Formats: sequence, structure tokens, C-alpha cells
Amino acid sequence: MENRQYTAAPSREGTIDRGLQAYMQKVYNMMALGLVVTGLVSWVTYQTPALFQVIHGSWIGLVVALSPLAVIFFGLTPGKVARMSVNGVAAVYILLTALIGLSLSYIFAVYSGESIARVFFITAGMFTATSIYGYTTKKDLSSMGSMMIMAVIGIIIASLVNIFLQSSAMSFAISVIGVIAFTGLTAWDTQRIKETYSYAMGQTEAMKLAIMGALSLYLDFINLFQFLLHLLGNRE
Repeated sequence: MENRQYTAAPSREGTIDRGLQAYMQKVYNMMALGLVVTGLVSWVTYQTPALFQVIHGSWIGLVVALSPLAVIFFGLTPGKVARMSVNGVAAVYILLTALIGLSLSYIFAVYSGESIARVFFITAGMFTATSIYGYTTKKDLSSMGSMMIMAVIGIIIASLVNIFLQSSAMSFAISVIGVIAFTGLTAWDTQRIKETYSYAMGQTEAMKLAIMGALSLYLDFINLFQFLLHLLGNRE
């Protein structure tokens, strides 16, 4: 009886570990898919002068810039996600990444291609290291996550103020704080996503949670990339 109890525990633990690994793999795969969509849409938009002019030369650009927020707050609320199919949640996620790609197409007109590639790989390295830390650490990162969210709120307010001040010093400070904030959020979000996993979840629920987790990490990566690009990118 003791032997049966002793061997059962490692088996269950192994099942949980394998399930968690598969779950996190889904999260990272969906995040990577979102980055690919954003990159392709950005590049195609930049290479299409008429479309680029519409996006960045008219009021439509403001609508496009604000549309991802509308998608998040009205299309991906927990209640709506619970009622949607997996394909529906995935479609809304891809739509969101495409809209962000439209807005981000400006970077190809502002920064050199070499610096965009360089900063992207720097971002990928920082993101990977921080996400691994969030996944492996035993420390509870909830308090740090709360601080980083407060920092993001401060960044938003400061950015709105700087629209009128046009201060280069404030812009630099915002970018530095932004890098710190989204680096910390990457670690916290990874830990939070890991903790949402349960071996008792059904496939549909797990896939929906994986997509929502991918969205969190995708937004961390995109924001980290933009702030690093502002600090390290070479302008054309």
C-alpha cells in the first residue's frame, strides 16, 4: 500500500508538469503568431504608400490607434470570452494584432531597418530572460506587478502631458520608466499565466486562457519594443 502511494505522487506530478509545459507552449506560440501578424501588417502597410498615407496622414490614424483598446475592453472581456468559441477568441486576438500592426507601420518611416532589427533582437533577449525568471522563481511577484501597473498609469498620464510640453527630457524619462515597467510586467504576467493552469481544465477552457495569456505577453513585448526603439533606434 505504501509503495502504491509512493509511486502515484510522482506520476501525478509528472502529468501536471507535462500539462503545464504544453499549456505554456500554447501561450508562447500564440504570442509569436501575434508578433508575426503585427510585423507583416506593419511592413505591408509601409510598402503600400496609399494605405500608409491613409493611416498616418488623416483622422483615420487616430481611430486605428484607439481601436485596439476598444477591442480589448469591449471584445475580450472575461464574460464575452467565456461565451465565445475558441476560434472566435483567436480571431479577435489576430484582429487586435493586425490593428496594432497598422499603427506600428510608422516605425519603418522613422527608424532605419538595421536599428529596428537590432532593437527587436534586444527586446527578444530581454523578454526571454525575464519571462524565464517569472516562470521559474518561487517568489510571489504580485506586489511588483501592482507597482508596475501603477508605473504604466503614470506613463500614460505623463505621455498625455508631454503632448503639450514636447519635452525631450520627459520623453526620455518616460521611455526609461516604460522599459522598467514592461520588463517587470513580463515577469509578473508569466508567473500569473503559469498559475492559471490547472490539470483539471478542459481543452476549450485551457485554449481560451492560453490565448488571453498570449495577449498579455504580446502587449508586454510590443510596449517594451517601442520604448527600447525610442531609446536605442537610429532615426532616418
